[in-house]
Amino acid sequence: MTEPDQKQEEQKDTQTASTGADNLLERRYWVEFQRPTIGTRELMDDIKLNIEEYAPGLLADFEKTVGEPRTLQVGDQFGIRILGPWNGDVRVTDVDDTSFTFETLEGHPEAGTICFSLTPHEHFADAWHFEIRSLAASRDGLVAFTYDTLAVGKKMQEKTWVTFCQRVLEKSGGEALGDIQVRTLEKEEMPAEVKAEAE
Repeated sequence: MTEPDQKQEEQKDTQTASTGADNLLERRYWVEFQRPTIGTRELMDDIKLNIEEYAPGLLADFEKTVGEPRTLQVGDQFGIRILGPWNGDVRVTDVDDTSFTFETLEGHPEAGTICFSLTPHEHFADAWHFEIRSLAASRDGLVAFTYDTLAVGKKMQEKTWVTFCQRVLEKSGGEALGDIQVRTLEKEEMPAEVKAEAE
């Protein structure tokens, strides 16, 4: 990418959930596993540095457009080529040892955030919970119609993140604790604190 192109990428505005259509959703995808054969810090670092290897390339192909290639830092950006007319860009807003968060940028089909996290299991020793959580609305009414009413984007998105969870499980070398889980909450079902996150 040329320097002018990179500067243009860096200047893209954020699309917060409050600026999108009135169809706010919290979507969670998670997998739990025990006795991983690699360290969880190593696993999370691999996800951060090689995210394109976890997402199915035919559905969502990640390419870093801003930032150094072998790090993940706040301000880094990725272009995502999404199957169909859904290409979009995201920017890193938070990174720590156990998680990182993207915000969607101008032109992305969704408006909001998506967080990837790896945390100890609530009940079992040497067991872990990997989760992808998005809190977002469609960018506009047209996207909302295609995405939700026709269910085109919804099915593709679920396939993308379920595959991502499956690849995290495989990379861990651990034993799955049940199936990969998917949960969606509509705005009317959300606790007040979740709605407040989107404002």
